[in-house]
Amino acid sequence: MKLKYRLRIFTAVLFLVCAVVVRAQSPAAEFASSPGVRSDRCAVMILDLATGEVVDSHNENAPLVPASVTKAVTIATTLEQSGVKYRYHTKVYAVGRIESGMLEGNLLVEGGGDPTLGADVEPKGSDIMPEIVSVLRKHGVDSIAGSIVTDCGIYTSPATPKSWAPGDLKHYYGTGCHGLNYRRNATGRQAVKDPPAMFVKTLTSILEASGIKVCGGDYPMDGKRVILLDHQSPPIDDIMRSCMKRSDNLYAEALLRTLALLCGKPGDTGEGAAIEMDFWKKKGADMESVLLIDGSGLSRFNRMTAKFITDVLVKMSYNADYVSFFPLAGQEGTMRSFLKDTPLDGYIAMKTGSMGGVQCFAGYMLDEDYAPTHVVVILINDFPGTRSAVRDKAAKMLLDTFAGDNGQ
Repeated sequence: MKLKYRLRIFTAVLFLVCAVVVRAQSPAAEFASSPGVRSDRCAVMILDLATGEVVDSHNENAPLVPASVTKAVTIATTLEQSGVKYRYHTKVYAVGRIESGMLEGNLLVEGGGDPTLGADVEPKGSDIMPEIVSVLRKHGVDSIAGSIVTDCGIYTSPATPKSWAPGDLKHYYGTGCHGLNYRRNATGRQAVKDPPAMFVKTLTSILEASGIKVCGGDYPMDGKRVILLDHQSPPIDDIMRSCMKRSDNLYAEALLRTLALLCGKPGDTGEGAAIEMDFWKKKGADMESVLLIDGSGLSRFNRMTAKFITDVLVKMSYNADYVSFFPLAGQEGTMRSFLKDTPLDGYIAMKTGSMGGVQCFAGYMLDEDYAPTHVVVILINDFPGTRSAVRDKAAKMLLDTFAGDNGQ
């Protein structure tokens, strides 16, 4: 046989072998090797909850920036401590005596860390402003000799973590978490640096429009306190669901500090993060290379592995409330356009995470009854292509993995 002919046969066989190998790649491997994705800077883990077997994986032990997928871990940990019925309390006191229609002293508003106070998004609780007007009228108050004073001491650390990028702090998504939050601590798309001051200004205006004058006199705060109002937030599970579906950083940061308080620690971001680390270590999660810094994922210093997130989601898969917090693909929140009008529309529920060069997903594959059947984690960092292209590739991987599994 001539050498030239042999080379042609060899080349043809090699081509066929390569084609078979390419076709034999798992969806995760094909995704990781696709253009626009860096194989060493992405991770995938898909696990069957019924068997505990890993269906597909890639680079699952790599520590990567999780962005807002962090919220899924924050909420899982806090929910385990709080249950679903916990509510935040904002209390209003008269400091001084009430005589002849005048509060001879100050009106004290004690913040309880409620992130929903005055919020314009679901869940919308009752409006504290008319409640304060009503209770003052009930006590016959038509003037306050002193001032409206706020107590924000429930949270001890600075409103914004030091690890947040300075450029984020002026935007609504980078606003701080205070002991007294109001209107999500933002005006439009801009952060408000002093939400308690905004609260006082608004309340003063509403009181005076209602015929209750705030005189602003200098009165001490060591007088007798009489509680006038105990305003309660919506249940914490509704707050968690809103946080996950809208990816609200303020709500997540409040929940992390709440976790610390529930565990008997100061309302501090660092304390909450340390409790998280210890909690999941004791639960047997793989903590290798994991670093938790904040509650929302806005810090670029957070590090999670696909294996760690999978462990958390596996351990939380029994909790129907928790699973329901994840927005449904093609239908809700940050997942509204992802996998829309595909066989997985409504069958995948995931928390997204995105920031410059980062696109992440973590959540569950669901059956017809919305019960979780698989855990799905996809972490992508430093991608060289466009975000839309990366999202499309992730969607293709999920379709290649699950198409037909739901009976459609």
